[in-house]
Amino acid sequence: MTPATRRPGAEAAAARGWFASHKWLLARRAAQLLVLAVFMIGPLAGVWIVKGNLNFSHTLDVLPLADPYVLLQSVAAGSVPGTRALAGAAIVLGFYLLVGGRVYCSWVCPVNAVTDFAAWLRRGLGIGKSVRISASVRYWLLGATLVLAWATGTIAWELVNPVSMLHRGLVFGVGAAWAVVLAVFLFDLLFSHRGWCGHLCPVGAFYRVVGTKSPVRVTAARRALCDNCNDCYAVCPEPQVIRPALKGAAAGASPVVLSPECTNCGRCIDVCAQRVFRFGLRFDHREDASAQAAAGTVAPAAANRS
Repeated sequence: MTPATRRPGAEAAAARGWFASHKWLLARRAAQLLVLAVFMIGPLAGVWIVKGNLNFSHTLDVLPLADPYVLLQSVAAGSVPGTRALAGAAIVLGFYLLVGGRVYCSWVCPVNAVTDFAAWLRRGLGIGKSVRISASVRYWLLGATLVLAWATGTIAWELVNPVSMLHRGLVFGVGAAWAVVLAVFLFDLLFSHRGWCGHLCPVGAFYRVVGTKSPVRVTAARRALCDNCNDCYAVCPEPQVIRPALKGAAAGASPVVLSPECTNCGRCIDVCAQRVFRFGLRFDHREDASAQAAAGTVAPAAANRS
């Protein structure tokens, strides 16, 4: 099998087993399903663990959680948020400031599974052509949603936001949500690789800003062992974030993936047969000394002193 047709992660699966080479993907899907389950169990079974939706909810009638992006739209529309909404937004904002804003995109957002499937199918069908869209478009759309809220006095974007529509559709019943989600899927599959999440979604743009200085990051601490298989690039939803950390050793660049575009999805960790990547902290710029020694980039004595 040629490198162009080899399935990304095949070597990792052969070396570590299927489960170990998919553990972060499985963890993300479990988290997304759990989020949906706690919302759906109320309407379906009358067990109200969480009341509300991703925009605003109460957990066990005690803990308020509010989407800070929706709250920002509400303020732009002229509303004065209540104490619970402010507290809920502060809790959510604090969480994503810590773990990385775009963790929302990869671990919570229900549309992520749709766009991941489109990317997987696109790769399997060998669809290479892609409409080029500037990543800055999503920031213009982010600003436009706030201007729209100000101009209309409503959180108008949430009426057509695929994230909100899919979540409402799954929890409260089907409707126009499926048409919007199908449009996102077909757009990603046929027109633009990772087009919605990577270039258009204003929700992702907002959480990217939130996660600019988040401490939890992916690090290529064992980058000395990289064998240039490119599997990490193939599966990463934002592959441009990898190169500075992975290939910047000669220039003295940190092995930490510092870009807030990174979704902390963990797929690069899963598919790397050399175990180059792991989760770490943005402040820890050390490389794995044993990996450097094994690759012959430092003397074993130096590795032992580290």
